[in-house]
Amino acid sequence: MSTAMSSQGREKDLVAAFVRMADTLIADFDVIELLHGLCDDCVTLLGVDAAGLLLTDQRGSLQVVSASTEAAHLVELFQLQAEQGPCLDCFATTAPVHAGDLGTESRWPLFTDRARQEGYAAVHALPMRLRGQTIGALNLFHRRPTAMQEQELRVGQALADVATIAILAERSTRERELLTEQLQGALNSRVIIEQAKGMLAERARIGMDEAFARLRRHARDTGTRLADVARGLTEATLDATPLLEPPGR
Repeated sequence: MSTAMSSQGREKDLVAAFVRMADTLIADFDVIELLHGLCDDCVTLLGVDAAGLLLTDQRGSLQVVSASTEAAHLVELFQLQAEQGPCLDCFATTAPVHAGDLGTESRWPLFTDRARQEGYAAVHALPMRLRGQTIGALNLFHRRPTAMQEQELRVGQALADVATIAILAERSTRERELLTEQLQGALNSRVIIEQAKGMLAERARIGMDEAFARLRRHARDTGTRLADVARGLTEATLDATPLLEPPGR
């Protein structure tokens, strides 16, 4: 009975995730929130410990735009700095890249060392692609050596595909310059969000993950874009009291 209920609950969560992402195809949407939601859904639905996302900027270079935890964010940043890692290979080849046990991995020595320092033992990368156009890659992190099942990988790829369609569909009739401008806006928003996250963490004396969770919660509760909440905090135009208090108070 419990197994059946668990299966039903997982199917319900899966349907809800695709419905949320499909909604972006018919209405204006917050790209940053969409991408963070993608990472959260991967953790919830695929049983991974963290997820991170890289997208191309207007120059065609990969940038970190989302991560479900601060540790994953740091690993993604290091991957770009070291110019080696599964996401980079995934983006370059437009094919999934798997590293089920970083303890025996030799393809990316610098990345592997840093990922293991942050507590990750396995990484799987999936491409963000649509009909030959690749705009980024999704990283799935495990704290134990893990060879993901084919069904889990298919679900992960489907989530990545829907997110890619959501980003590209609205601009299917425009030039690529408009697409990269929109993606650049998301990257610029990420910089402001990182500043706000650090500011809130210092003022509230909390961890970076908790600071980010409070920013997202406040954005949802007030119906405000995440980047606008972050900008209001950094520019001191936002009442920070609700953000400084622990949830539930």
